[in-house]
Amino acid sequence: MPDGVGESNEQIRIEVVANGSGITIFRADKSPFQSPLAEVLRTVPGIVFSMCNSSRQIAEQKEGTAIPLIPGARLVPFGIRRVIELQEARWSYIHG
Repeated sequence: MPDGVGESNEQIRIEVVANGSGITIFRADKSPFQSPLAEVLRTVPGIVFSMCNSSRQIAEQKEGTAIPLIPGARLVPFGIRRVIELQEARWSYIHG
């Protein structure tokens, strides 16, 4: 996040990036969190859910099936690259 978070008129932006086995959270066929994530999308302005497309393709090859995303999630080419892009743009990184 840019410096000055919390100052008046500062809008906080959040992007959740999932890669590797973490992509399960954004899988429409397996995520146990679809309802809570839908509520977050509805109530948190500007939040973005990003799934690593490389991890998705690897999982699709292993499983032999297409992996659908939950509504509101998007694909990024590489999850780790997206994290680096955000850090270069002065976003904070929180690993969980």
